[in-house]
Amino acid sequence: MHAKALKAAFPHTLPVLAGFWFVGLAYGLYMNVSGFSFWYPLLMSLIVYGGSLQFVMVPLLLSPFAPLQAFFLALLIQARHIFYGISMLEKYRDLGWKRFYLIFSLCDETFSVNYAAEIPQGVDRGWFYLYISSLNHLFWVTASALGGLVGSILPFETQGLEFVLTALFVVILLDQWRKERQDANILIGLLASLACLLLLGPDHFLLPAMLTILTLLLLFRPPLKKRGDSK
Repeated sequence: MHAKALKAAFPHTLPVLAGFWFVGLAYGLYMNVSGFSFWYPLLMSLIVYGGSLQFVMVPLLLSPFAPLQAFFLALLIQARHIFYGISMLEKYRDLGWKRFYLIFSLCDETFSVNYAAEIPQGVDRGWFYLYISSLNHLFWVTASALGGLVGSILPFETQGLEFVLTALFVVILLDQWRKERQDANILIGLLASLACLLLLGPDHFLLPAMLTILTLLLLFRPPLKKRGDSK
């Protein structure tokens, strides 16, 4: 049963493997450049398993202790997982102990694969989902650890690698801008962030900017939704 489920699940994880190894290596190198040994990216990927959140956690770990800012930042970045969980309620129903790990490991890529995958006849549903989730997790952990090891062992120039976090979010922003039916949401985010940056400075603008963006989006949600539906 296990071998059959693993054989059916593995091909679905190959695209994730390609992406995770590239980004995971970059994350491990980024942690190394920031002064952390390879144990940090390994444990962070094993326990946190948060993708973009892990990149954001690097400057947080290097900054003065600010639990409130860290909480709201993590909540805003990972809030989409609430909707992932709701979407997977039926698929993960009645899976016993497996569902606890499946819930923990529900990242963007795993959600996409598990939600869309057609389980072959005769393959156990729970083990199929479990193997996809655990393989993706394994790819991310090993890539992160390897990136940290490579950064600490091989003597190569890493100056500027800390820019990977900025580059990551620029790519995410551009991708969202391309997919959005209207530009108002992104413009609100950009203008609110810029205003808070100018008023409060780079050390204190992040949390006020996030709260400002959230408030403005809630206030303007009805007209924005109406405008989007009319397009």
